Amino acid sequence: MPTINMLQAINNALDIAMAEDDRVLYFGEDVGIFGGVFRATSHLQEKYGRSRCFNTPLVEQGIIGFANGLAAQGSVPVAEIQFADYIFPAFDQIVNETAKFRYRSGDLFNVGGLTIRAPYGGGISGGLYHSQSPEAYFAHTPGLKIVVPRNPYQAKGLLLAAIRDPDPVLFFEPKRLYRASTGEVPEEDYQLPIGEAEVTREGSDVTVLGWGAQMEVIERAVELAEKEGISCEVIDLRSILPWDQDSVVESVLKTGRLVITHEAPLTGGFAGEVAATVQERCFLYLEAPIARVTGMDTPFPLTLEKEYLADHLKVFEAIKASVAF
Repeated sequence: MPTINMLQAINNALDIAMAEDDRVLYFGEDVGIFGGVFRATSHLQEKYGRSRCFNTPLVEQGIIGFANGLAAQGSVPVAEIQFADYIFPAFDQIVNETAKFRYRSGDLFNVGGLTIRAPYGGGISGGLYHSQSPEAYFAHTPGLKIVVPRNPYQAKGLLLAAIRDPDPVLFFEPKRLYRASTGEVPEEDYQLPIGEAEVTREGSDVTVLGWGAQMEVIERAVELAEKEGISCEVIDLRSILPWDQDSVVESVLKTGRLVITHEAPLTGGFAGEVAATVQERCFLYLEAPIARVTGMDTPFPLTLEKEYLADHLKVFEAIKASVAF
């Protein structure tokens, strides 16, 4: 298998999807000949023409409104929001139209073929408008699926699954790993299941849970914990909505402890939903309070980015505190 980075894996997935199905259309800001701000769509317009891969005006609400209309008429649109921070002008279209289209029509119409790609998260010195993690805003919305890959293998398999899924999918990609994360990826077509978590490391003392870019942070923290004799079970949630409650609960029933980490701020972050569910289902088995290691309840800073992020040292300290409780 070739070793490629996450951007190449995403480009490969889009190429496969567009070659397989003429209904797949790709559009967004600067995605044509330019190939997108991160070059994820390089050569797609050359290969499939301007009718299937094309630039849009700089208007996110219009991009998603247009995508809803295409999907409702049988196309399979993949719409790009250049940075996840810019998704908020399209919030009304996504929450009030995309998510509710099937429900409000009694399944006479749907926009299930819609996939929305958006790079999220910090680590690139992007400041407050290019570093946010908005997954929790949308997790409160029935009718959507939310997927976050952690590496190239996942990016390809989950993106292909998202494009073919019967429900609209928000596909958030950790931009700081676009070129930093590399790995072996099959050249052929494959899909990974949406809604299933992955246990990436088995352990007995504490469960450590995250998604996307935080999985790299978790691995570094767990390596430090292992040197201290702490056995960590690591879970990549992969899908925020729906999320795999059973796999997480099964792990916590075994370890008795849970540390959750994400880049988004603490208050209202998706870690709170996971923590509430786990304490409901595992209360009598918990050996320590569930810990959340997250970003801060402030706008994302530029000069203090390293201090803001939930890094491996913060996660390591939470692991130690949980085991020593």
